[in-house]
Amino acid sequence: MELRKINRSNIYHEFMSHNSLTKQDLVFKLNLSLPTITKNIDELLADKLIEKSGSQGNTGGRRATTYSLIRDARIALGIDVTRNHITIAALDLTGTIITFRRYRLSFQSTDLYFQSVGKTLEAFIRDNHLDESRILGVGIGLPALVDADRRHVFFSKILPIQENILEDFKKYIPYRVDLFNDAKAAAFAETWGNPNFKNMFYLMLANNIGGSIIINHTIYSGDNQESSEAGHIQLVPGGRLCYCGQRGCVDTYISATVLSDLTDGNLEAFFQELRNGDPKLVEEWNTYLDHLAATVNTIHVLLDCNIVLGGYVGEYMGPYIDDLQARVVKLSTFCDNADFLKLCSYKKEAIAAGAAMRFIADFTDSV
Repeated sequence: MELRKINRSNIYHEFMSHNSLTKQDLVFKLNLSLPTITKNIDELLADKLIEKSGSQGNTGGRRATTYSLIRDARIALGIDVTRNHITIAALDLTGTIITFRRYRLSFQSTDLYFQSVGKTLEAFIRDNHLDESRILGVGIGLPALVDADRRHVFFSKILPIQENILEDFKKYIPYRVDLFNDAKAAAFAETWGNPNFKNMFYLMLANNIGGSIIINHTIYSGDNQESSEAGHIQLVPGGRLCYCGQRGCVDTYISATVLSDLTDGNLEAFFQELRNGDPKLVEEWNTYLDHLAATVNTIHVLLDCNIVLGGYVGEYMGPYIDDLQARVVKLSTFCDNADFLKLCSYKKEAIAAGAAMRFIADFTDSV
C-alpha cells in the first residue's frame, strides 16, 4: 500500500510540473511499468484530477494520448488582514494566483467586522465564479504570532487581535480556516515549488517588519514560534521608540511607514517623488538604505543564505537593488558581492497567496 501511494504521488507531481504527458513519458521519467502507469492514470482520471488533453505521435501511426493536470480541480483562498484593508487571493493546484483583490476594511475586534469579512469573501467567490465545492480552505494571514496548530494567536501588538480570533472568523466563513503569521505566509509563497530557495530569509518590508527563516525548504519557527522577528533586532541603541516598548528596533527605521509618512501615508507617491529627484526624499532614502543594508548584513552574517526582500517596499526595490547590494558589501566582513540579496516574486498579494498555498501543499502531498 505504501508503494502504491508513493507511485501515485510521484505520477501526480509529474503532472504538476509538466503541461502534458503521455503514458510513455511517465514510464521513461519514473522507471515504472506501463500497467502501473495505466492503473494510476485511470484512478486520477476517475478522481477528476487529470484529464485527456490531446495526442502526439507520427503521422500515419497510432498517436499517444496526452494527459494534463486539471489545475482548478481544487482551489484555496487566502486573506491578508491589515489595519485598514484585507486582500483576498484564490489559487489553483499549481500555486498560481487565479485572481486577487484588495478591499478597504478597517480592522476592529467586533462581530460586525468578522461578518463583513465573511460577506466580502462570499462576494469575491461569487464575482469570480469560483466553484465552492472545490474550495480546500481559507488561510488568514495576520500581523501576529500564531501557534503551530494554526488555531490560536499568542502575541499581537500591531492589532488588537484576540487569542480565539479563529472562532470569530469561522462564524462567517463556511470552510476550513487556518491562521498564519503574515511574514511566514509570504515566505511560503516565495519558496513553495522553488528549488532555488532551499535556505532563505524572507524580510518583509511592510508597515511593520516581519521575517521568516526557511531551512531545507521548511519554515523554521523556533522552539516557541518566535523566530525570525528581525523587526526587533536593536539597530540603534537608545534610538526611536518601537511599538513593542523597546528603543532602536529595526522596525522603527526600515518599515514602509518610515517612507510613506513623508508623503501623507502614500508609499507610491514617495517613490514617484524620489524618481523626480526631490532632494529631501533622496536624503531620507539614502538613510533608509543604510539602515536596510545594516539589517541585511546582520541577518546574512548569522544565516549565510539568500535574503529575499518583500512587503510593500519590496515592490519598489527593483531600480535600487544594485545600490543596496553595494552598501551591504561595504559592511560585510566576508562578501565581495551581495548577489544573495533577491527581490520578491509576489508583491501586495504575497501574504494572502502564502496563506492559501498551505492548503494546496497539504492537498497535493496527500494525493
